Amino acid sequence: MKLTVTKQELNESIQHVSKAISSRTTIPILSGIKMDVSHQGMTLTASDTDISIQSFIATEKDGKTIVEVHQPGSVVLPAKFFVEIIKKLPADEVEIEVSEQFHTLIRSGKSEINMNGLDPEEYPLLPKLEENQILSVPSDLLKSMIRQTIFSVSQNESTPILTGVQWQLSKGKLKLVSTDRHRLASREVEIEKHGDLEFKNVVISGKNLNELNKILPDQNVMIDMVVAESQVLFKLNHLLFYTRILDGVYPDTSKIIPSGFKTEMVIHTKSFMNAVDRAYLLSREEKTNIVKLMAQGNGVVEISSSLTELGKITEEVEAISYQGEPLKISFNSKYMLDALKVTDSEKIHIGFTGAMSPIVIQPEDHVQLLHLILPYRTTN
Repeated sequence: MKLTVTKQELNESIQHVSKAISSRTTIPILSGIKMDVSHQGMTLTASDTDISIQSFIATEKDGKTIVEVHQPGSVVLPAKFFVEIIKKLPADEVEIEVSEQFHTLIRSGKSEINMNGLDPEEYPLLPKLEENQILSVPSDLLKSMIRQTIFSVSQNESTPILTGVQWQLSKGKLKLVSTDRHRLASREVEIEKHGDLEFKNVVISGKNLNELNKILPDQNVMIDMVVAESQVLFKLNHLLFYTRILDGVYPDTSKIIPSGFKTEMVIHTKSFMNAVDRAYLLSREEKTNIVKLMAQGNGVVEISSSLTELGKITEEVEAISYQGEPLKISFNSKYMLDALKVTDSEKIHIGFTGAMSPIVIQPEDHVQLLHLILPYRTTN
């Protein structure tokens, strides 16, 4: 195998696929990046069996030669070293040559690197998915949906299904839900061209979605999502991102969302968030994150937190509108901040059904985003 490739394109592809490399793999060959070279271009593949990422570099781009193939072939190169060395090469072009026993020579400018490659025949094949059911979603929308739900997944591996985000598609509406039993995040959007495609128990690990989000472009480009029995494939430009679907059935979360409220308020997102953030400073010291909210019905909302050794923070925030019973409630301020930070709306609606019932936070102008936080029981 022998080729010349531009450093920028090679480095970009390597950075993308290396997100699938795990340091804890039990299969030695998976600590490498597989390189397949044909006269059409080069394909890089990395996998940890949980996620697999494949990137294709075409021989030409915008009329410019990117890859010059002298001899097709394949090799697997140790990822850790390969990723770092390509980034640090001195010249704009990289020459790669593989000889007997997968011995690999990399040249760039006056640098020459020898690497011991591995046999590509030992590399596991990527799953073959039937692509008859494809959902197309704009990249920027997909990014924001993941960002608005991913933080509520459970970090506790004892219930693996809750470490993922549930994806449902029904009657043209795509909905993402996550919960760690203490809070819940839900985001829904209408999909125009979905055909008759529907699915409900597709749960993707939060860790994998985090890696996908790093790769997704911010621009409004369409991403194709292929849902199979045990895998989901996201296709974008020259990148393929495969992720395993978590085993198990996701709990029905619809039952815990209140249908009506005893107390409701609309408040400026920023002023409420800043007040909670200041109270969080003190609650964080005690490692409880408990902040109290008190509202007497006059439209003034009091946010407070206290710590015996340090003191107390009390702040009043004016609600835009307030209706219902007076209220005293305690909640985890970090959970509240997580929800407020991803609410892209100037005003929020907060609904309460009593001191020990879930708090529901939604943008004031639409109901496609919902965050729910369970309150704390405090002695006073």
